[in-house]
Amino acid sequence: MRNRDPRALCPPLGGSRRLTTLRVFASVRDRRKGFLIAGGAAFPCALGRSGIGTLKREGDGRTPRAALPLRSVLFRADRIGRPCTLLPLRAIASRDAWCDDAGDRRYNRLIDRPPGEAEERLTRDDPLYDVIVELGWNDAPVIRGRGSAIFWHLARPGFSPTAGCVAVEGHVFAKVLPRLARRCVMRIA
Repeated sequence: MRNRDPRALCPPLGGSRRLTTLRVFASVRDRRKGFLIAGGAAFPCALGRSGIGTLKREGDGRTPRAALPLRSVLFRADRIGRPCTLLPLRAIASRDAWCDDAGDRRYNRLIDRPPGEAEERLTRDDPLYDVIVELGWNDAPVIRGRGSAIFWHLARPGFSPTAGCVAVEGHVFAKVLPRLARRCVMRIA
């Protein structure tokens, strides 16, 4: 009988300790770019077009300054293989969207939407959402208008700014996701 323990399938790289904290800092040269620190490794990242901020509102382009739990990993099974992680994992379906309408009772939640309707579509033509880590922002409890769809996802070429998320190159997910503890937190300072 095969071993079904996910830790056997995804051994942490570089030792047996899992990462419980990731740190994100803005660059002193450009507040829209920064660094993601995972253990002893530093990776460049893109931040929101308004940099990191304490007061977060829907559409303001700020990456929230906070300690955000990593809730789950969503991925495009039609584009990439199953990521190696202990976090809850789910393939993105064609109707998946994230509700960013502050007037909707489902605000800041994964929802089912027919193609073509508004909301933050998770099946994009570009690769930005091929891997998404849902960050625990404004979800316990949800406060309408305080910001939605704060993710850790893939970066655009040149690390152009996000709408408030943290974005990295694809190889970073391959290196870091297998090392994360189930209760990992991203500290954005």
